[in-house]
Amino acid sequence: MERAATSVTSAKPLDYPIIALVLQGGGALGSYQAGVYQGLAEAKIHPNWVAGISIGSLNCAVIAGNPPERRVERLRAFWEFICRQPWLPTTWPPLPINGIGLPDALRVMVDSFEAGRAMLEGQNGFFVPRPWYSLTPGQGPQTASFYDTRPLRATLERFVDFDRINQSGEMRVSVGAVNVRNGNLVYFDNTQRKLGPEHFMASGALPPGFPAIEIDGEFYWDGGLVSNTPLQYVIVTPPPRDSLIFQIDLWSAIGRPPSDLLQVAVRQKDIQYSSRTRMITTALRMQNNFRHLLHELMELVPEAQRDRAVYRRAEQLSHAARRNVIHLIYRDKPYESYAKDYQFGMLTMNEHWASGLSDIRATLEHPDWLDKPSDETPFATHDVHSDEPA
Repeated sequence: MERAATSVTSAKPLDYPIIALVLQGGGALGSYQAGVYQGLAEAKIHPNWVAGISIGSLNCAVIAGNPPERRVERLRAFWEFICRQPWLPTTWPPLPINGIGLPDALRVMVDSFEAGRAMLEGQNGFFVPRPWYSLTPGQGPQTASFYDTRPLRATLERFVDFDRINQSGEMRVSVGAVNVRNGNLVYFDNTQRKLGPEHFMASGALPPGFPAIEIDGEFYWDGGLVSNTPLQYVIVTPPPRDSLIFQIDLWSAIGRPPSDLLQVAVRQKDIQYSSRTRMITTALRMQNNFRHLLHELMELVPEAQRDRAVYRRAEQLSHAARRNVIHLIYRDKPYESYAKDYQFGMLTMNEHWASGLSDIRATLEHPDWLDKPSDETPFATHDVHSDEPA
């Protein structure tokens, strides 16, 4: 279904059948991922597989649902649309677009104000508060939430061409959600089914804020309840192929011990939604290397012995695929608080976007990082922030 990925950065061909963009969930932090995508587009790196959870799935929809030359423009329009406040004036207080020159104390006040607005008013074209009388028990899973996300369907239809997602064959799309009935994480994949707004809405239906989304008689919640990163799905989905994977996370598992109760809440959320990304990556690296080693050892088996059942079983477990994971993780600003994932202010959105763009540009200053891993080390990882203190 996917078209071969042949992109060039710094006049260097990327010889990978799969170039994947893996997007973690994180609410308002998701504009960081949009900034990363802008940097990839500038470098003429065009993924042929996007996989996302929660807000990452919404970014996937906009990317896959638009032609390459319009994706950055449509991502910007989408984020500016949902970050526009629906009721109260958006010009208070008058602030620079990027927050430069504002003291942290003022930013804390501004961010708190914007977060309060989101809780009281909702977000434009995204979610609105339910009236108190609709919160009475027994009305069904589709209304058991504090907010109504029906406006999001119209927004997705406005910014996403779903026919393109389902018919062009240009890009594979996979978004994760949790089946409310059995608790299993499932992926809605355009190579397996036709995707519509409801599949992306289900991936971002985080309870109790947002309601479960019904699809084919089953109800689904945000995939981040089980795992907030789709990296494992991209790597273990057969057939194994050489892959360049840009993994864009919004939560950092690494951080300083908290010194007060508010910091405890922030740190707890970071750990919970980071989904132990580095641990998962380490486990996948070990698995990939063992399977690659098994493949090399099987080459030593004489032809006369290759019809044995044990060889055929080993053949199913082995592969020669090489994976290169480029890892980018959003780094918090000193003034950000517990509300950072639902603080959708325009100022903050632009800062997140700029951070993502800066991080991917710094990453691409290391063109050797994009080289295909060797047979000796078939799973490579790179992180521009790996040597920085938390």
